[in-house]
Amino acid sequence: MRPLIGITGRRFRLSLLRGADERYGDRCVDTSMSDFSTRVAEAGGLPVQLSYETEPAAVCEWLSAVVITGGQDLHPACWGGDTSVVRGIDPRTDPMVHDPERDAYEIAVVRAALDRGIPVLGVCRGMQVLNVALGGTLVADLPASAVCHLSPETAPTDGNVDHVVAFAAGSVAAGLYGEDTITNSWHHQAVDRCGVGVVVTGRASDGVAEAIEVPGRPVLGVQWHPEWMKSADPALSWVVDEAARLLDEGSTR
Repeated sequence: MRPLIGITGRRFRLSLLRGADERYGDRCVDTSMSDFSTRVAEAGGLPVQLSYETEPAAVCEWLSAVVITGGQDLHPACWGGDTSVVRGIDPRTDPMVHDPERDAYEIAVVRAALDRGIPVLGVCRGMQVLNVALGGTLVADLPASAVCHLSPETAPTDGNVDHVVAFAAGSVAAGLYGEDTITNSWHHQAVDRCGVGVVVTGRASDGVAEAIEVPGRPVLGVQWHPEWMKSADPALSWVVDEAARLLDEGSTR
């Protein structure tokens, strides 16, 4: 049995798409980056896009794992940040502004998946959602450093030599990547105080958290974009393999 992997995404108005029929412009579309689905399928999983109406606890009864994807900043109210930065723009007309509906949904999905015991992979924003869902906080805006975290490069890319992530010995990430690896990077926020049970298992040379885990549970967050690495990246294969392993264990009990 191939594992069902739920993938989160965004919602915006059809009028934002060039060439869309104006008669339907005020209708909304749900979307996630197809690179996630492609790589999940290549790894042997069955990708399923999750809309905000897909009730988290109910859908996690069916799913074998979830992937929380990248995107706009989490609303600072979710983690005790400065809410004065919120511009109050409708996220359906600008998919890069804060989207409280998406925040609430993804936080609930993470918690439901953890309650169910299915694997969770958080990617970029998704890593931050994972930490916040467990009570952690974020760095609102990273200071300039020798490492370029908000890259001007176009996806896909394997990143530059300044962005080396070193991993903690014995961690899931070290098992996947070795002692260190070069990654791409498109973020200006990062994990600050870890949530309950969360540990940082990968850091860039300037100390910024680049990978987190919950030891003893199938949970991994990566701050880069494995779906947009040109080279093979094991993160999406990991979530499929973990899901398949748990399915096999369940079928043999």
